[in-house]
Amino acid sequence: MGGQFYKRTMSSVPLRGKTVLVRSDYNVPLTKDGAVADDYRIRSSVPTIQKLLQDGCKVVIISHLGRPDGKRDLSFTLEPAAQRLAELLGRPVRFIDDCIGEKVRMGVKRAPKVSVTMLENLRFYPGEEANDEAFASQLAKDSGAEYFIQDGFGVVHRAHASTAAITLYLPSVAGLLLEKEYTTITHAMKDPVRPLVAVLGGAKVSDKIPVIEALVGIADHIVIGGAMANTFLAHRGFKMGASKVEANMDETIDKIYAAIVKKVGEDKVDNFLQLPIDVATGASTEPTATRREVTLPGVPENEMALDIGKRSIERMLQLVHRARTIIWNGTLGYAEVPAFAIASSELAKAVAGHREVASIIGGGDTADFAINWDPEHGKNFTHVSTGGGASLELMSGVKLPGIESLLDA
Repeated sequence: MGGQFYKRTMSSVPLRGKTVLVRSDYNVPLTKDGAVADDYRIRSSVPTIQKLLQDGCKVVIISHLGRPDGKRDLSFTLEPAAQRLAELLGRPVRFIDDCIGEKVRMGVKRAPKVSVTMLENLRFYPGEEANDEAFASQLAKDSGAEYFIQDGFGVVHRAHASTAAITLYLPSVAGLLLEKEYTTITHAMKDPVRPLVAVLGGAKVSDKIPVIEALVGIADHIVIGGAMANTFLAHRGFKMGASKVEANMDETIDKIYAAIVKKVGEDKVDNFLQLPIDVATGASTEPTATRREVTLPGVPENEMALDIGKRSIERMLQLVHRARTIIWNGTLGYAEVPAFAIASSELAKAVAGHREVASIIGGGDTADFAINWDPEHGKNFTHVSTGGGASLELMSGVKLPGIESLLDA
């Protein structure tokens, strides 16, 4: 499955025996004692690194982790990611506790011809997020690299030194993961096998306006859940009690409905864009909170809608079972609490069990949920994206700076 990729890739340049600088996305959660809590992004980068090693390359990896705000804060060190990558590759990964300077120059120079070296967190320097050309130039020079490979899909929607400015100093191409992310997501958006059902959750309508607008144009059905559904329901006049409802969204939602009316006609609007007909409420979001099913039109004043209800789940699953392409972005309830993870779990189970379907699961919280739910750690889905904001922007048709700056095919 895949749309045509319009940039040069690893296979289109002579990398054999070269020193290559690879931008990966190892912005992974850590446990309290500093170990990697979820290695999905690291595992997703392995095919690119293995291919480079097969081609006799000296591989130098750069990434960021967390938000150290341009300061050297060792609670954000990439050393645990280097250790986990070494385990996954079954070979040593040298770690250098800086990303520019003499230590990096000498460390890379002394590394064996076929080897992997990981540099320290790019965001220890303010130049990274500032897209500073001097910082990018130093990264390129001190790494001794002859080529730059962009493989950090989760960061290509940002113009940072390691996604944009770096391409001014090295010939720059896409890695295997970036190419796969791009082709899989754009294929689902531009040429889906129908019916295409989009399931959208998460907290805010405002975060997803462009992707909703894009999906209105291409989907056969859209299901809305999560706190986002509360905002739609409040707009339709339902009393939502103490639920989280986003303010000042009436005009935006009116525009979305106007586009749907234009597409399917007034009488089919509620079939095309399905809102919950019942919700699960709770008085708190404590881990021990209990679930109560409430049929709309109303949520009790002191309670919050925290998941979609059983009848809404059944209605969604009927669409999912008939679908041939499913795009899922955003959990359907307050999934951190077991009582309100039911809709998301039922959706994951239905999608994983539907072997004929192409399933594209957006990054961020949705990817975390799907991977932790899946005993096969994501393998039961066609594609679990490593990028949250990047996958949303790509689905919306936005140009991503970290891809645009690569060499044209």
